[in-house]
Amino acid sequence: MHRTWRQIITVIGALFGVGLVLDNRGLWHAWPFLAGLGYTRIGAYAVAGAVAGALVGFFAANWVIRQATHIVSWVEQRLWRTPSADLMSGAIGLIVGLLVAFLVGSPFAAFGTPGLIVRLAIDVGCGYVGLRVASRKKEDLLRPSAWLPKLSNARGRGDGPKPKILDTSVIIDGRIADICASGFLEGPLVIPGFVLEELRHIADSADVLKRNRGRRGLDVLNRIQKELKMPVQIYEKDVDSASEVDIKLLKLAKMMDGKVITNDFNLNKVADLQGVPVLNINELANAVKPVVLPGEEMLVLVVKDGKEMGQGVGYLDDGTMIVVDGGRKHVGQTVSVLVTSVLQTAAGRMIFAKLKPVLSPAASDAQ
Repeated sequence: MHRTWRQIITVIGALFGVGLVLDNRGLWHAWPFLAGLGYTRIGAYAVAGAVAGALVGFFAANWVIRQATHIVSWVEQRLWRTPSADLMSGAIGLIVGLLVAFLVGSPFAAFGTPGLIVRLAIDVGCGYVGLRVASRKKEDLLRPSAWLPKLSNARGRGDGPKPKILDTSVIIDGRIADICASGFLEGPLVIPGFVLEELRHIADSADVLKRNRGRRGLDVLNRIQKELKMPVQIYEKDVDSASEVDIKLLKLAKMMDGKVITNDFNLNKVADLQGVPVLNINELANAVKPVVLPGEEMLVLVVKDGKEMGQGVGYLDDGTMIVVDGGRKHVGQTVSVLVTSVLQTAAGRMIFAKLKPVLSPAASDAQ
């Protein structure tokens, strides 16, 4: 390749030498050798210019190739480090800016050199403004749903299922795999590359608890990819290297017009403020818990004392806490209770109950 480029540069030098000699005949008088050949010997002048240009190109080829290689490598590294979203949005903004500059600067073409300078200034200014504006508005620019009207098909239905973007907490939690396997979740699952990187760091942690949680998350992802029939996509491009993982998730959701699946309470609140749809696994778990009404009877295993005097605490199979009034003396026993009230909190659902009164033998005979 180096030898090929040297030959190309040598040929370019020869052509440049021919053009320089033929376009500047005034130089012939300064060169006695050329002047002695006479003006009718144009071919000799062309040959002399070609030889001189070829020699200059041949000896300067190494320096030109070396400098060009450095410039290309620098540009390639900058482009490689720049996110694809920035490159795409910047290119769109630059093209739009140059089109606007062409329309604005066309009337100045009739003013000669001053008009050319004005047009050049307009091109540079409009191109720079378009590039900067598009780079800052890349999230909206690359999300067509933000500026294009929504289209419906012939049956009047809207767009298909939106992508579901998984965050680190919901992957480690593990319940997302069972939800997907049940068929209640539609749409492609998107696993961002920065989430995989965070899981890898957690799995390599020196803390045993963190390491186990990270490895569990990787096992859940492996199950989702190999066992589930839902389409799974790995988004390997980085959204914004300077932002935290939660901010990247929200930006990616805006770019893809998707929803974030999480069980992180704080991420849920931030997403609500930014208008990003969120599917919270904890809210889903609370929603599918069986409804218990006051007055219902159930059997409860009292496992520990409650906070108040005489209270005992038990749990249902789904983890719902039951506070039994008077159940302290029955710790370790399964007792029959009557539900008195149900309290729904941000942490979940709590059921308050009391011991079912035991009828005496006489009362039982009377009934």
